[in-house]
Amino acid sequence: MSPRRIGRRFATLVAGVATVLSLGLANPAPAAAEGVNAVVCYNTSQAGPYAGIADQAAGIWNAYTNNVDMAKCGSNLMIYYTYGGGSYAVRYSLGNGYVVIDVYQAQQYAPLRIMTHEIGHILGLPDNYNGQCHLLMSGGSAGTGCTNPYPYTTEAAQVDRNFGGFGAQGSQVFQDSWPAPVTVG
Repeated sequence: MSPRRIGRRFATLVAGVATVLSLGLANPAPAAAEGVNAVVCYNTSQAGPYAGIADQAAGIWNAYTNNVDMAKCGSNLMIYYTYGGGSYAVRYSLGNGYVVIDVYQAQQYAPLRIMTHEIGHILGLPDNYNGQCHLLMSGGSAGTGCTNPYPYTTEAAQVDRNFGGFGAQGSQVFQDSWPAPVTVG
């Protein structure tokens, strides 16, 4: 048995004993599944009407990648919403940062596509403004009719490479993923 697996079993045993004895230990972050290199803990407490959409987007990334697991367990990734100013992501380091969803933009573009795209930046993907709807990172350049929220094979593979120990680090702001919302007036 590997030391990692022994450590997990010990932690599970301690948590179980603490629960039985009602010691009230803090809830630890979930252990990564076998083969998963990183857990990105996200928080939707400030996401308002986009909390469920953030959960769906996290589920999409979990289904399409192997080396990262997104879980609602903390605040590596904070999700916010705003009225105006555009949707964007700010990445402090790989898997850490925040996403802001613009309500007005989400009325024009598919909110799940916006959310999954912006989370893609937190996972290390750059924009790819080529207008192709099958590419998630083409963002708003694919037009308002594009509702595809799924990463293309090469995009998912890049996230796996990023979380396989080869990802770029550093603070990055991905702010122009979506065209400015049309103002009604």
